Amino acid sequence: QVQLVESGGGLVQAGGSLRLSCAASGRTFSSDVINWHRQAPGKEREFVAAIRWSGGNTYYAASVKGRFTISRDNAKNTVYLQMNSLKPEDTAIYYCRLTGGSWGQGTQVTVSS
Repeated sequence: QVQLVESGGGLVQAGGSLRLSCAASGRTFSSDVINWHRQAPGKEREFVAAIRWSGGNTYYAASVKGRFTISRDNAKNTVYLQMNSLKPEDTAIYYCRLTGGSWGQGTQVTVSS
């Protein structure tokens, strides 16, 4: 059974960048789809981006397309979310999970104006 752990969150000014990591343990990714979601205070959790491990197909929410990039590192069994041109509305807890999998603790991203 795979376990995912998010890291890389922090406080950044608007226009800045952060890179989030989603590291897997327990088994290696194979045919999985790994998703990033986020939940802002008082709002529902929403989809951000996803990547298909085999083939590398990527998917993005309209609100982050062109600013965020999801990628994978096969050797490290890790998925990344590079976030550029951050906006205050990107402030949220960011979670990664396999499609249909369980939610982890997430990592806090705070963007100041």
